[in-house]
Amino acid sequence: MRLTATLLSTVAAVYAIPVLAQDQTSPVTTNAAVAGQTDTASSQSGDTGVFNAGDIVVTATRRAERLSDVPISINAVSQQALQNSGATDIRQMAQLAPSLNVSSTGSEANASARVRGVGTVGDNPGLESSVAVFIDGVYRSRTGSGLNDLGEVDRIEVLRGPQGTLSGRNSSAGAINIYTRAPSFDFGGYAEGTYGNYDFYRLAGAVTGPIVKDLLAFRIDGVLSKRDGFYRDVVNDTDYNDRNRWFVRGQLLLEPSPDLSLRLIGDYTWRNEKCCGAVYTDTREKTDPTPGTPGDYAINPNGNRIVSVMNQIAALRGYPAGSVFPAGNDPYSRRIAFTPGRAYSNVTKDYGGSAQIDWNLGGAALTSITAYREYKSDGANDIDANVLDIGYRPADGNNYRQFHTFTQELRLNGEAFGDRLNWLIGGFFSNEDLQVVDNLKFGRDYGAFAACRIVATVNPLAALRNPANPGCLGTTPLAALGGATARQALGAGFGQAAALILPALDRLSTLNDLGTTRDVYNQNSKSFAIFTHNIFKLTDTLSLTGGLRWTREEKNFDATFGNNNTVCPQVQALLNPLFNNAQLAALTRGIATLACTGNSSSVLNGRTLNDKLRENQFTGTAVLSWKPSDRLMTYASYSRGYKAGGYNLDRSDLGDAYTSTTIANLDARRLRFDPETVNAYEVGLKYSSRQFTFNLSGFRSEFKNFQLNTFNGTNYVVENIGSCSDSLNGADRDNSLATGACGAKVRYGVVSQGFEAEAGIYPAEHFALNMGYTFADTRYRRNLVGSDAGAALDPALFLLSGSQMSNAPRNVITTSVSWTPPIGGSGMSALFYVDQRTVSDYNTGSDLFIEKEQDGFTLVNARIGLRGDRDRWAIELWAQNLLDTNFQQVAFNAPFQGAGNQQQVQAFGGTGNQLFASFLGEPRTYGLTLRTRF
Repeated sequence: MRLTATLLSTVAAVYAIPVLAQDQTSPVTTNAAVAGQTDTASSQSGDTGVFNAGDIVVTATRRAERLSDVPISINAVSQQALQNSGATDIRQMAQLAPSLNVSSTGSEANASARVRGVGTVGDNPGLESSVAVFIDGVYRSRTGSGLNDLGEVDRIEVLRGPQGTLSGRNSSAGAINIYTRAPSFDFGGYAEGTYGNYDFYRLAGAVTGPIVKDLLAFRIDGVLSKRDGFYRDVVNDTDYNDRNRWFVRGQLLLEPSPDLSLRLIGDYTWRNEKCCGAVYTDTREKTDPTPGTPGDYAINPNGNRIVSVMNQIAALRGYPAGSVFPAGNDPYSRRIAFTPGRAYSNVTKDYGGSAQIDWNLGGAALTSITAYREYKSDGANDIDANVLDIGYRPADGNNYRQFHTFTQELRLNGEAFGDRLNWLIGGFFSNEDLQVVDNLKFGRDYGAFAACRIVATVNPLAALRNPANPGCLGTTPLAALGGATARQALGAGFGQAAALILPALDRLSTLNDLGTTRDVYNQNSKSFAIFTHNIFKLTDTLSLTGGLRWTREEKNFDATFGNNNTVCPQVQALLNPLFNNAQLAALTRGIATLACTGNSSSVLNGRTLNDKLRENQFTGTAVLSWKPSDRLMTYASYSRGYKAGGYNLDRSDLGDAYTSTTIANLDARRLRFDPETVNAYEVGLKYSSRQFTFNLSGFRSEFKNFQLNTFNGTNYVVENIGSCSDSLNGADRDNSLATGACGAKVRYGVVSQGFEAEAGIYPAEHFALNMGYTFADTRYRRNLVGSDAGAALDPALFLLSGSQMSNAPRNVITTSVSWTPPIGGSGMSALFYVDQRTVSDYNTGSDLFIEKEQDGFTLVNARIGLRGDRDRWAIELWAQNLLDTNFQQVAFNAPFQGAGNQQQVQAFGGTGNQLFASFLGEPRTYGLTLRTRF
């Protein structure tokens, strides 16, 4: 019902303007990068406005082919379409591609791209993306590199489904190919300036032309962008999630003969932004009013005891009332408060170069792409997202992730048997050095917070707690305790164990400004592949495509740990005799967990880990396509994709730091996760005429060992999700890691199936309507396990079985409408443009907690303007998120701040006092753009 209402409002907004359409243009083909348009729509040009869908050309199969002849599901969006929608990176491109979803979380350096509901959650550099990103043919191992400003592009292609042959490395869900504008032998360029709300300005431009006529050409692109942040820090009087970045790309194109070209590209991106702030979305405490009766819960009328603890400490530190939760019950007020002196500081540098050689050898054509890139992103931040100093990463140079990547690809293709066979063979090599350096520390308030959290767990009475005292235990006699002090009352309740528990609480309260001094994770990854992709014309209308790829992955891993948390082993030593006490085990392990959370312990100081893994995989594709007429093509395909295994670059899987046997027997294999594979099936049709295009595809993808990355409020937990062929009798939905192992065959654990429909209507020269609808039933199977070996699923993931995956709305509808009517006979034209994206409800958290749900919503962008003859000048008014729709990108467990959610209380009883925070989507922005082209 909510989706229907949203859709109706969307349709009304779309048809409020007089006409339809993506701008249209005559396509242009070059030797290396060809002009592209949307799969269902349109090339773009202010000159002729001529449209012919049969001329649309893409390179999805590493060949220049008409889009209507490519038997795969693909969106290809041109520079003009991106410009109209206001997109400057791949995240905003989702407005035009219904099967694509891109979100950023803890840093703009990290992003998660999903195709048909499947992708990889960001913020853990050990996981490569399930949606591979290529920029000018160069593989980018993490999606975040595509969040850079791209400058002017020819097109962006989104290939849906596994691309296990030609885009083989780690493309188990899809691939994004970005093709930038190449140098021209005709002198020209453009310049544009934009100003908008939040004091936003963006300057962009390019110049291109010949150095040596018809032999050597150049092109230089540059972008400078600044903007105030969307969040207001009410304590520090500053804003967060600002924009401060610049980008430059230089190119040379050498064409010594019609059969040989060399394209050299060098680029540099710099960003220095305070990203990414988060707001609290759920601070309620959930309780079990009738223990032993499952399925019920209640909201604690006395408030959340974690909230009470935080407010007590804030008052002790002298912060004004309400500063811990300044947004109150309205997260979209975007009011936050961070710890003074613990600001975000994210400097990102991304640069490199590539050389592409295209050589026509007569009977075949050779393409070589050689590239080297470096990437480094700092990560200083206030991890707890509130004014208290609970945890932080200092800006001391010991918090960053860094990649050095070399890639080489060779392809040779040609035709044989009278053009009946179009063959392609190739090879790929990459060598990547990844280093993650971390320096996560407990803040100045952590000790008081952790001790008070334990005391509040034992008894919610706020008067018991005194954050200024050792162990957070008050020393004032309380009438509610019969005149006893809090220390006396709790000590009496613990009996003889008080002699150990109370000193442990006292030690816990001293855990301040301690933790990681410098953890270093090094990973070298080498990938080798050979592949072939061949198109056989069985008849003039029937073709068979066959492709095969062999990939070998090698990863060498080592890590060293530095830690000065001496409180952890002291608390461990005090409580060790009580860990097996049935009545006190939960309490004592809770104290030890807070003292050593995240495996923080000085016992780790100086320890090292080493490991290596080797994998070999065959992937490939087979497609049968039939063109009964020049306008219609049908196809059926099978493809197999693969994403390499690797290491969780977070020590969460080393075990409990307070378990001495774990510390004594550290094993890097506990950080491993297995490769992800997928078998995919698709049928489809494509119809193309001058005034109408229509594409329809049905798909099913079965993912085995799906690599799931979950933040549990303390660490990242990486598990391979599979499904047991035998029933687990609900053990994958219980609260125990001791149950739920599979003794039978482990099968695929994730299925994505559904259909996609896209249509383009072009009834006149200067207007068109593009529409897309994706239905993706992307869900976990039942009887889930956490590894290919059948290990029990982590209890935190008890909601996954049979559920729709996170960030995977079942329904997505996109529409874009534009009109570019000529004005008089002077060559001037107007622009009226609007697009919308409507999504149904989905959950934003990989553990599917109900607190992380997002209702369905619609985003609308709009642009109106005037353009001079041949686009020599343009002035445009624009708005992004025109309706000022409130939505969240990703909700998460606030670090260290409580435990348990509503569904855990409902299913297992007890108390859930976990706080939840969220990274919000951008509010409405608007502005004016001036542009000239010469």
